[in-house]
Amino acid sequence: MPCRSGLRCVPTLLFFSVFLGALIYRFLSREPMPRFHAPPPKMYTFPATLPHSVTFSSPPVDLELAALLRRIDWPGPPSTPTHFNLSTSPKTCRYHVLSPRPTYHVWESLEVLIAARDHGDRPKTYGGDFFQAKLHSPGLKAGVVGQVTDHDNGSYTATFLLPWPGEVQVNIKLIHSSEAVAVLRDKRERRPDKVYFNGYFQFNGTSEVTECNLELPGRDVCEYTDPVSGDTWQCVRPRKLSCDSWVYHSMGGYRKVTNSLEDALLSGSVTNQKIPGSLSPINVEPVNSSVGLTSQLPVCGPGQESPQPSGYYYNDTWTSLACLGRHFPRPDDAIACLRGKDIHMFGDSTLRQWFEFLEKFIPTLKRIDLHVNYQSGPLLAVETASGLALRWRAHGLPLRTTKTMASDLHYEAAHLAGISGGPHTVVVVTAWAHFTTYPVGVYVWRLRRLRRAIGSLLLRSPQTTVLIKSANTGYKSVYGSDWLSLQLDNLLRAAFEGTGVTVLDAWGMTSCHYLPDNIHPGPPVVRNEVDLMLSYICPR
Repeated sequence: MPCRSGLRCVPTLLFFSVFLGALIYRFLSREPMPRFHAPPPKMYTFPATLPHSVTFSSPPVDLELAALLRRIDWPGPPSTPTHFNLSTSPKTCRYHVLSPRPTYHVWESLEVLIAARDHGDRPKTYGGDFFQAKLHSPGLKAGVVGQVTDHDNGSYTATFLLPWPGEVQVNIKLIHSSEAVAVLRDKRERRPDKVYFNGYFQFNGTSEVTECNLELPGRDVCEYTDPVSGDTWQCVRPRKLSCDSWVYHSMGGYRKVTNSLEDALLSGSVTNQKIPGSLSPINVEPVNSSVGLTSQLPVCGPGQESPQPSGYYYNDTWTSLACLGRHFPRPDDAIACLRGKDIHMFGDSTLRQWFEFLEKFIPTLKRIDLHVNYQSGPLLAVETASGLALRWRAHGLPLRTTKTMASDLHYEAAHLAGISGGPHTVVVVTAWAHFTTYPVGVYVWRLRRLRRAIGSLLLRSPQTTVLIKSANTGYKSVYGSDWLSLQLDNLLRAAFEGTGVTVLDAWGMTSCHYLPDNIHPGPPVVRNEVDLMLSYICPR
């Protein structure tokens, strides 16, 4: 009988008990096992009163699924792209200020109209281009993200809040043309095999390596099902060894899935390129009144929705517009906040950056060598004088990592089931970067399991702090693009609306900083992200 979740075989009686329990759980929940190409399943909705009163009854699947898909609806070309010159060109696009004024004041808004044009300088007549906009003052190390509205006729409006006084500049980039977005959407849904993984099987001196993934249609496979979360994984069946001999997992590689036209549409010359504009620096005057958007903000607390924009940088420091964010400039400040805390982080390398920052920032926080692959963890650091335990581990498969023990890879929903929670417990989760290559339904299914696990944790321990880190900007290819990340980020936020769980807006914090865009942002960004997390752990 195959071992589950890559764990070594256990005695027959114990395994049969676990397996029988899993079968009973599946029967009682009446939840069918997902198939790779199946439509996204229904998602349970928690009422706004969570965690004090939670119901697990679900609305009709068509209504909720339709609502989720509306969150990621995106216009596009009327037909499949046939020629590169017909796609949007960053060199011919233009923008200008709507209703310009000689002077603006802090907390007012600025609107900019973007006109998309193709490589022949012809106006575009449909939408779907992916622009990113920010307002910044380089000398002040200040920046704020702009909100882009697609009018689906080749024109776009970028709206900017003006949070600080002085000269400000507009920066607008074409991340992807609408034609490139069409390619990304097609490859996401039809070619989930473009990233593949390796499974390493070993027994009694014999070893084999086979291909693995969430599903391998039409192939003879070993299937591994987590008995708690229900997550599944498949590897091509070894020729000589049994499925029980699966020991290690790693990233396999990338398959080329694009033709020459698609490569051109996604090339660096037209991706993430600044578009020209004729704007001079805009002068923003301070307001006479001391009353501003930040003066009436509440303290940071669970379930707060982020406004747009969710904050801004000034003097390289992030000011939240969602709540009264705090800053922790000294290690003693962070230790005072985290005294007695048991912090569990589950996610990818962008969340591991938070672990690494705190480990470096607090000199007395010492890592314990658990003799595991650093890329996947688990990692543990402790500060014994204050009773702080800080943990990070990668979320479960799929995971792009170097060779690591399969038994060290825990699905986040299954691992959360083993956390008792309480006022001393903090859970931080992120899951998006390793799901950008899969159809949307795969991610929706994963969010459902994660949300149910968090709901169960908050039912048994309502005082547990649960935070979710949103996506970063920085991906720019068919295997991981900001457009793909944004789609998942919108689904993530929709899935946790009204649940009493806070989504920390890393997207806004990574998209308007002065450092070059990178999936792993530099230390100033990570410092501000960690400060925001600590503001929710210690709001006062």
